[in-house]
Amino acid sequence: MARGGAGYAANSYRTDALVLRTYTLGEADRIIVLLTLGHGQVRAVAKGVRRTSSKFGATLEPFMLSRLQLVHGRNLDIITQAQSVTPYGQRIAQDYDAYAAASAMVETAERLTATEVGEHGGGLEAPSQFRLLHGALAALARGAHAPRLLLDSYLLRSLATAGWAASFTDCARCGVTGPHRSVNVTLGGSVCSDCRPPGSSTPSPDTIALLAALQSGQWDAADASDDASRREAAGIVAGYLQFHLERHLKSLAVMDQSGPPNGQRS
Repeated sequence: MARGGAGYAANSYRTDALVLRTYTLGEADRIIVLLTLGHGQVRAVAKGVRRTSSKFGATLEPFMLSRLQLVHGRNLDIITQAQSVTPYGQRIAQDYDAYAAASAMVETAERLTATEVGEHGGGLEAPSQFRLLHGALAALARGAHAPRLLLDSYLLRSLATAGWAASFTDCARCGVTGPHRSVNVTLGGSVCSDCRPPGSSTPSPDTIALLAALQSGQWDAADASDDASRREAAGIVAGYLQFHLERHLKSLAVMDQSGPPNGQRS
């Protein structure tokens, strides 16, 4: 008996986690996709969570920050305890644009951290990706900036953390100091006139300045941008994301249809 208890304790761990996605499993269970600080992306089963009497309540809904107790399983870990830390999901769900932006954020996080899932999670980039997503969801929940600006800033930063940092100041190919007028997503951002390949776009200078601000977190400049620049920047960010993920995100398409780029609905 002592041996079994010791084995259970050795396989049990506690972690803070952001809920990325949920899947129905059987009549009462769900598979919960989590991004954790110390274990990377984790897929776990929450048994009985769909019952009205479930002890988990809303702690395992998307965008929630929860403190969990889990047990390592052969294919999926098992959630045994869940405590709400910050109910970001409840606040975000009250605003359509914020919800659409959060959906695109967690889908991106799931894609970027999927390759890190090993026997028990982990990965060198996982802590940084967790902190980035945590900060972005917190900013959405408190309405710190327009949802689309927060989304595009998060997308650029999360891609940079994954090793695909864009440049919207110096030339992405030769490094010559900018700003430059042309952008080529396959080369990694702005390109000078000497490096500019055919097919490069020529966004407005305001758009390039906005992209640089979103990449570096200069929110005074980003908040002061106009709708045309935001719309053009959003298209460039979406193209850059699609190029590196090699697929278009369904949630990003919903965000593109959710309203003006400043997050204000007419």
